[in-house]
Amino acid sequence: MSTQLLLLLNFALAAYLTGVIWTVQLVHYPGFAQAARETFPAFHAQHARRVSWVVMGPMVLELLLALWLAWQERAQGQLVWWALGLVGLIWAATFFISVPFHNRLAQGYDYIAIDGLVRTNWVRTLAWTARTGLLGWLCV
Repeated sequence: MSTQLLLLLNFALAAYLTGVIWTVQLVHYPGFAQAARETFPAFHAQHARRVSWVVMGPMVLELLLALWLAWQERAQGQLVWWALGLVGLIWAATFFISVPFHNRLAQGYDYIAIDGLVRTNWVRTLAWTARTGLLGWLCV
């Protein structure tokens, strides 16, 4: 695969996931606080099931393409490694911060967990935004 196509695919996935994470950050996660407490476990389960279809495939593909780009362009400088590092940060924040909050919320309404999820999700939101900007700059 050509470097240009590989870079464009990385940018497209990052831009897609950036749009998703901003929607989650500004709409979905704050909306959790407004959900009915008595039906919250079902609400949260439905959210988790549906959002998984939107993010898991693209996240895995983004990771694979970021690894490929960093390997293929390893002699071209540090920017591709920074782009890969941001993917690593996103994955770490997802599995070590967001997933534990979601596990708490699966048990029922917990305002502290909702607030924690909203506050800590800024790590992923800003990392994806930075990654998209970096890859966009590399595309130019």
